[in-house]
Amino acid sequence: METWGAHLYGNPCRDCGYDWSVTPPTAIRQVAALPDAYNGLLTGRTGRERHPGLGWTAAGYVSHVTDNLRIWAERLSGARLAGDVRVPGYDPDLLARARRYDEIGAAAALWSLRGAVDGWVESVSAALADGVVLEHAGRGAQRAEDVARNNAHDATHHLWDIRRILAAADAVPDHTEERH
Repeated sequence: METWGAHLYGNPCRDCGYDWSVTPPTAIRQVAALPDAYNGLLTGRTGRERHPGLGWTAAGYVSHVTDNLRIWAERLSGARLAGDVRVPGYDPDLLARARRYDEIGAAAALWSLRGAVDGWVESVSAALADGVVLEHAGRGAQRAEDVARNNAHDATHHLWDIRRILAAADAVPDHTEERH
């Protein structure tokens, strides 16, 4: 079992309930199912909905998951294809500002997520088959199976965040109708 994430978030995750003992193939299936799950939540939404206790919009969280999956897929592919195993960390808030997450609509974010998931599934599957181990600047050794679980947790956790965002948005009275 991956220990970095379980130590940080609890097993199961104290918030989203993610079980860190899932097998790598299960983690891959979880991530592969995410575009449909996210789409189911955000159909008919702008993606600009907010929760008062969270920093990003609903589409911002989708964009973060997309970027996170792409970054890890790229890192695993770099290790597998070129032996480049050293992985620096990144600041997701800086990336969010640079990409202007709050200006990305739901439809665009969901489109981008689907492509990122496809690339991630391919990269993680190949890295698992080759036994790739990354050396993360802050986490130390990260086997491909650790990355699969960490990424599946991140995406699952943010699905939980989006549910909270939408519940908060739905609880706010709509004052757009004229009253006579």
